[in-house]
Amino acid sequence: MSTEVREMFSSIATKYDVTNEVLSFGIHRLWRRKAVRLSGAKDGDRILDCASGTGDLALAFKRKVGTSGRVVGTDFCPEMLESAPAKAEKAGLQVEFQVADAMDLPFAANSFDVASISFGIRNVDDPVKCLKEMARVVRPGGRVVVLEFGQPTGAFGALFRFYSKTVMPAVGGLLTGNRAAYQYLPRTSAAFPAGDRFLDLMDQAGAYAERAAHPLTFGTAYVYVGTVR
Repeated sequence: MSTEVREMFSSIATKYDVTNEVLSFGIHRLWRRKAVRLSGAKDGDRILDCASGTGDLALAFKRKVGTSGRVVGTDFCPEMLESAPAKAEKAGLQVEFQVADAMDLPFAANSFDVASISFGIRNVDDPVKCLKEMARVVRPGGRVVVLEFGQPTGAFGALFRFYSKTVMPAVGGLLTGNRAAYQYLPRTSAAFPAGDRFLDLMDQAGAYAERAAHPLTFGTAYVYVGTVR
């Protein structure tokens, strides 16, 4: 799956930001701020952002940890990272970016205070391995933060499913020229474990002393926070 996913993201990389803004109505910004807040990151902390893409969450963390903090953003798709350094420079923020696989991170154990991944863990071949690897590079007592889509229920859930299956592929395809990518993204979101089922994956990783799920926008997304043993 990794090769196919890498090629898919490569094909939409240049249009990713504008498409994300349109399809989410800008609400993804609020979700990222919530993830940073729940991470407990503070001035001077060391942050690793996996599946960093165009760098938005990494930049949000850098604003939180300040000039004395260190933020590294990684992604396994080089094309997705291409615009990130310029975006950081324009914002006046010093963030490091490098190509790396979230399941095989090139960092020593206990290198960071927080590791994060947003809308990326459902695209890795082995989510439990990814959760173990992220915990490995975080010091004991530090946190791993996962921002990922959920499956809302009730009337809002029905509306969201219609939007995901019908509107997202049409608009995403129009903006990027790759309709299949915007069929893949909601399909994987709908199938990926959410809420308590994702907490079960964190338990399987065996790396967390505590873990919690925080629903956002009626369960459309979740912030999962795990405290590393």
